[in-house]
Amino acid sequence: MAVGTEGTPCWADAMFSDVEGAKGFYGDVLGWTFGESSSEYGNYTQAYANGKAVAAVVPPMPGQEGQSQWCLYFASPDAAATAATIRDNGGEVLMEPMQVGDFGTMCLAREPGGAVFGVWQAGVHEGFEATGAPGAYCWAEVFTREPGRTDTFLPAVFPYTAQQTQDDAVDFRIFSLGGQPVLGRMRMTDDFPPEVPSYINVYFGVDDCDGAVARATKLGAILRFGPMTSPFGRFAALTDPQGANFSVIDLTTTEGQMPETVDV
Repeated sequence: MAVGTEGTPCWADAMFSDVEGAKGFYGDVLGWTFGESSSEYGNYTQAYANGKAVAAVVPPMPGQEGQSQWCLYFASPDAAATAATIRDNGGEVLMEPMQVGDFGTMCLAREPGGAVFGVWQAGVHEGFEATGAPGAYCWAEVFTREPGRTDTFLPAVFPYTAQQTQDDAVDFRIFSLGGQPVLGRMRMTDDFPPEVPSYINVYFGVDDCDGAVARATKLGAILRFGPMTSPFGRFAALTDPQGANFSVIDLTTTEGQMPETVDV
């Protein structure tokens, strides 16, 4: 999908109290390099994979210190209109649409199931310069304890169609744009501690899942799941040393048949 297509995941960033620590960790695990921090925009620092912008890290604003987490942004042609639609459908706008220089306009929100996400109306910054490659964004899933509310909300805000996987063991839904899957939704099971809120899990590409996991855990990350080989790739879920959840996936190593789905 084109970066600007409404509802497409188009950018990811995270606040870290120790930005230099985050740069060292993700630099080693994902091979990222970093641009100059922009003091005009709160020391926002872009990350690059093979010279392409793939994410950003930033220190927390005063009063916003807390556990680090990745925030996924969805493209919108009109952030103010999307914010209104979010409210109209039971979501909460956490940060009103705010213009960021000539880069674009951002908004932060929480869907009714509890997961926080961003909206990005592109200016000169259109979003990811690369996806689906080692070091770059590959996929994301909304982990929610209230899948019914999430499933109603997302297609009301963005022009998604939805397919439910036919698997009694896993409650998983796929949201698509123009027939292309762009986002997953996973029901959180009792395996998740009750204090873990709903969140969006972002997957970054790697060329060797096991090697990335080894580097991450050596640097203090916690392995939450995997590595496991699936029809989509070999992946693992991690929590970085500052508490941000993310996953790594090697898209070239696959096993098994794609799950059957039904339109919903």
